[in-house]
Amino acid sequence: MITIGQLVCGGASLQCSFGTAPNVLTVAPSKGVLTGLPAATIMDHIPMANIAPFALCNSMSNPAVASATAAKFGTLTPMPCVPVTSAPWIPGSPTVLIGNLPALNSNSKCMCAYGGVISITTPGQFTVQVP
Repeated sequence: MITIGQLVCGGASLQCSFGTAPNVLTVAPSKGVLTGLPAATIMDHIPMANIAPFALCNSMSNPAVASATAAKFGTLTPMPCVPVTSAPWIPGSPTVLIGNLPALNSNSKCMCAYGGVISITTPGQFTVQVP
């Protein structure tokens, strides 16, 4: 089943399930498709370039959090977030392509290697819908 979502662009708000603060998606204007801001594709998942840290990380799969928590005798100790997103956003738009890559829609998710699920909370624009 295909669900309709908003086309995501640079400046979209993101939230990680293990992060303590939201951040914004950064998209380079090199693709040539604008909604006022550059439109995103599923390949806009690069840590630090596209996805900034979410303040602190609460995932025990993060070695820094696990180490700090062990040092505090089991008391969860969040540590600075460093996203590790090695795979593209999923599922993206099956029918809308930007530079031969599926467009990113507001229903897509990106997985962090430490178990976090990164969601799009605000797509950055509200006029263009994509499947």
